[in-house]
Amino acid sequence: MTRLFVALRPPPGMRERLRATMHSLPGARWQTDEQLHLTLRFIGDVDRHRCDDIVAALGRVRGHKLSLGVDGVGAFTSKGRLNSIWAAVPLTAELARIAKSVDRALVGVGLASEARAFHPHITLARLGRSALRADRWIETNAALHVDAAPFEHLLLYESVLGTDGSTYIVVERYPLY
Repeated sequence: MTRLFVALRPPPGMRERLRATMHSLPGARWQTDEQLHLTLRFIGDVDRHRCDDIVAALGRVRGHKLSLGVDGVGAFTSKGRLNSIWAAVPLTAELARIAKSVDRALVGVGLASEARAFHPHITLARLGRSALRADRWIETNAALHVDAAPFEHLLLYESVLGTDGSTYIVVERYPLY
């Protein structure tokens, strides 16, 4: 089985700016540069045949190059506890259209439609039970702003779970025009 997701990779300057904020939160498991991405659709575990179908279906998704920035930070919770912090990416019409096109392509190969609302963000850290002062980090970085930059490819990633977290491998790259 292969664990997949579809994402956009922030350009180098944006990743550098995001990495500059990734400190001063004891217990946080900060994402590496290679892990920084904006998920368009999580797929999950699929067999090799379904993976081949997904690769082909995503090849038919068309979209324009995106100009996206970052405005602010936030956190996700689970069972009343913060479990990750992220950088907010404002939702543009073209970003929403591409996310819907990706979902339609995946439905076309037999996957269920995404039930959750699309909330564009770039995960910066995972927070374990030992993470301290996350509220302070969020308050300190609330005004984070990164100017819009070009996102030129849609990527299909494989996520390989390991003892040190996940490693993301690009399965296929699709240009945005």
